[in-house]
Amino acid sequence: MKSTPSKFGKTPHQPSLWTRADALKVHADDPTTTQPLVSANFPVLSDEVFIWDTMPLRDIDGNITSVDGWSVIFTLTADRHPNDPQYLDQNGNYDVIRDWNDRHGRAKMYYWFSRTGKDWKLGGRVMAEGVSPTVREWAGTPILLNEQGEVDLYYTAVTPGATIVKVRGRVVTTEHGVSLVGFEKVKPLFEADGKMYQTEAQNAFWGFRDPWPFRDPKDGKLYMLFEGNVAGERGSHKVGKAEIGDVPPGYEDVGNSRFQTACVGIAVARDEDGDDWEMLPPLLTAVGVNDQTERPHFVFQDGKYYLFTISHTFTYADGVTGPDGVYGFVADSLFGPYVPLNGSGLVLGNPSSQPFQTYSHCVMPNGLVTSFIDSVPTDGTGTQIRIGGTEAPTVGIKIKGQQTFVVAEYDYGYIPPMLDVTLK
Repeated sequence: MKSTPSKFGKTPHQPSLWTRADALKVHADDPTTTQPLVSANFPVLSDEVFIWDTMPLRDIDGNITSVDGWSVIFTLTADRHPNDPQYLDQNGNYDVIRDWNDRHGRAKMYYWFSRTGKDWKLGGRVMAEGVSPTVREWAGTPILLNEQGEVDLYYTAVTPGATIVKVRGRVVTTEHGVSLVGFEKVKPLFEADGKMYQTEAQNAFWGFRDPWPFRDPKDGKLYMLFEGNVAGERGSHKVGKAEIGDVPPGYEDVGNSRFQTACVGIAVARDEDGDDWEMLPPLLTAVGVNDQTERPHFVFQDGKYYLFTISHTFTYADGVTGPDGVYGFVADSLFGPYVPLNGSGLVLGNPSSQPFQTYSHCVMPNGLVTSFIDSVPTDGTGTQIRIGGTEAPTVGIKIKGQQTFVVAEYDYGYIPPMLDVTLK
């Protein structure tokens, strides 16, 4: 992909490549990069709703933030339907698997609060019905702006289309809990352009979502990461020598991998309020390797940029594979070049015995990694599963240079604050 000069004046950059050679180094079940087994006896946050992507309240620098001692998380949420005839099998039993699999079409943004960084209490919908301009409210990032409790929620408005949007409201606290008020006016920010980022017209299976705004610790400017696919008609992409990388003899055949075109996108704000954005060329592309680089986010440590993203086994291209989980890359500057952590990119994958146990990992600056439980086997064959739709155990990792190591496991949904803001 050729980079184009920015009207904003940013130096053009070439996207870094996650190559097929890198992906060949992915090794499942390495204990240093594998999520511990999740018990089938896990607790559930709520019997009334499913939750999946978890978005802790944070400041613009990435610090997980509590307000007046209350931790707050946002989640993608959908009602459970145990009594809906649509989700009853022929014997009248609740088909929770089918209900779970249908959740994306009715995803809404909810919030939860806690005094302990776990033991979450459901607060309810963030936006009233009809406020969001599309049917689905998909993942993004809530940013605490100031000591007045103002919050900018960046998220993805989906169906029709997919638009990065934001809505501003306020967090209000009492000794008994938290409420969110004023999330009433959604502002569209930008959509895929078809020149750098693939549109739905170019590919019905395109992805454009998951905004993660941040302030660059080195240049001080406001940017945003997001998931995308490299622009171009589906099937037209070339998987050349650069995308293949340094593979051993016998691994030059790329099969149909031209259909996998994931990238981590970036935009720069033209203003300080985050209302006016310009898309820039992707930071990282995975053409010929994978079709999804979801929920990209940074950890800034030791003067380096640690870029994390999540991906699936089923979105890998022909000839390469890896577990569901979080993948990472590191650079010395915002625009790279990025190299894969641990040589492959794999940071924390599901064990092969429970390949779908967790997903949507978020790596926090304190080294803690939160995720949700998808499904866990309940028998030795894996044919019987228990659906999650709840918080997974938090995992601790250590980042050392270009390597990462799993070092700890904590309670379910443990998301402690890194700082507390007292409202004025």
